Amino acid sequence: MSQDIDTRRKRLLYLATYRGFKEADLLIGGFAKAHLGEMDEGELDQFEALLKQNDRELYAWATGNAAAPANLEGTVLDKLKAFEIPRG
Repeated sequence: MSQDIDTRRKRLLYLATYRGFKEADLLIGGFAKAHLGEMDEGELDQFEALLKQNDRELYAWATGNAAAPANLEGTVLDKLKAFEIPRG
């Protein structure tokens, strides 16, 4: 049986929030807080695949400073690239 979706979202939120450096924590964790609740199973799969990548590379892809591998491109990475950290 597949993992309970709420438990999965909580696990992914934790993984997104505690990356290797503060900027990634803020960007990727902030994105997760804003969007995990609306993601379907396919998008959760995409996000989980992104979170398995090297922190610095993922941050570079999310900020547009490097191109992501084709197998990781998708709607979730597109949304992450467009995400802006809330100010305040």
